[in-house]
Amino acid sequence: MRNVSLNIGEGEVFGFVGPNGAGKSTTIKIMLDVIRDYQGEVSIFGVPAREAAARKGVAYVPEAPAVYEQFTPIEVLRMGLAMYGVRREDAEKWCIGWLERFSIAHAAKRRVRELSKGTVQRVVLAHAMAVSPRLLVLDEPLSGLDPIGRKDVVEILLEFKRQGGAIFFTSHVLHDVERIADRFGLIHNGELRAVRAPSELVGEDERVFVRSQGATAVAGMTPEPGGRWVQEVARPELWALLRSLETAGHVLVEIKPALSLETAFMHVVKGD
Repeated sequence: MRNVSLNIGEGEVFGFVGPNGAGKSTTIKIMLDVIRDYQGEVSIFGVPAREAAARKGVAYVPEAPAVYEQFTPIEVLRMGLAMYGVRREDAEKWCIGWLERFSIAHAAKRRVRELSKGTVQRVVLAHAMAVSPRLLVLDEPLSGLDPIGRKDVVEILLEFKRQGGAIFFTSHVLHDVERIADRFGLIHNGELRAVRAPSELVGEDERVFVRSQGATAVAGMTPEPGGRWVQEVARPELWALLRSLETAGHVLVEIKPALSLETAFMHVVKGD
């Protein structure tokens, strides 16, 4: 690891992106004091990461969480409250409420070993939220979730952010990073190559991607299955293309910057 320098503010979502072996999980282990053999300084809430007090208010969900298989989800959450020293008179109701938020209350008293991978992932995320953290550290939090589960989790994370919580998460699903993160870091071979906001990508490329649907061919548009058409154009040419699509009776499906986080990611990996 080298040249890794970043700050995450209160109420900020920071996405950490990089190929396998780039150093994402190692960075998390340094943050949480699992790895102590490093040079530099790390602090959480102003407290050095080497001190146990730094992790008060931090909830961590690893990529492959280890959960006692003989426990039930409600027992997992109750145990989490006890470990974090969270005392609530309504602890049972509170935990059931979080299981409901993650749409798994129906499995509250089933053994973890009986649950699907996606359901277990929701259990550990509910466990993290139930302890009322200030900072969530999530390693591939959407791994194993179906589309409905991903939507539910994203909405819960965004609500946590709106309430002032901070999130540091890694993901291989770049669309999720673009949708959730206020800023993202691109790491490759243990080196942080860039820290940017997704909106900053828009100004780095003067081309846009246009998709429409219609029965009539339009010059420059490439056909897709289902009567759709696509084209990448320079920004100054966009209005002319839109007028052509309107004349041809097309319905506009989407317009987006041609340079995406995926493109930036590939540039970094290739050493651009």
